[in-house]
Amino acid sequence: MIKSTVIIFLLVSCQVLLCAVHKTPGNKLLLENLRPNIISRSEWGARRPSSVRNLAEDPAPFVVIHHSDSDSCITQAICQARVRNFQNHHMNNKNWEDIGYNFLVGEDGNIYEGRGWGKHGAHSKPYNSKSIGICMIGNFNNHNPNAAAVKAVRDLIEYGVSLGKIQENYTLLGHRQTTQTTCPGDSLYQLIQTWPHWSSN
Repeated sequence: MIKSTVIIFLLVSCQVLLCAVHKTPGNKLLLENLRPNIISRSEWGARRPSSVRNLAEDPAPFVVIHHSDSDSCITQAICQARVRNFQNHHMNNKNWEDIGYNFLVGEDGNIYEGRGWGKHGAHSKPYNSKSIGICMIGNFNNHNPNAAAVKAVRDLIEYGVSLGKIQENYTLLGHRQTTQTTCPGDSLYQLIQTWPHWSSN
């Protein structure tokens, strides 16, 4: 009886220890396995921001999905050119400090670092200080992004939660839910309503 009790105790202790390891954001091995392919600012040729602000709420309680309402891209070279164009437009024409989004995702399956984690964006005025804004490159009014882009976005959100940069109980929204716009396109908006954490509120 005592022997079996000790064995059960040891098994439970090991299980608790394993769970603790897997839930710890600092676990480098786990985070490395979860890390999606993020193309850094230096890799895509970003300009320096004119100023940088941190999120007022960090980790972010919201994730806001956008589309760029532009041509899509299926190669890294074209996607990087698109992202540079977006940054130039945002900084030169809109006089923003930097590209508006925290991250951008192409149909090449890559994620492009915009302002990055923990940074105040310029993608949805009511939510800029408390959200991670993710823009899917393309126009998704009449069709969905391809499987590679969808997987990249979902992997990025999961990675953000694991890093402690997105709250575990985050709320997922389409841009049109935060301001008057058709973004992120009718098809993409229908799609994200099937994802975990999407809220109609």
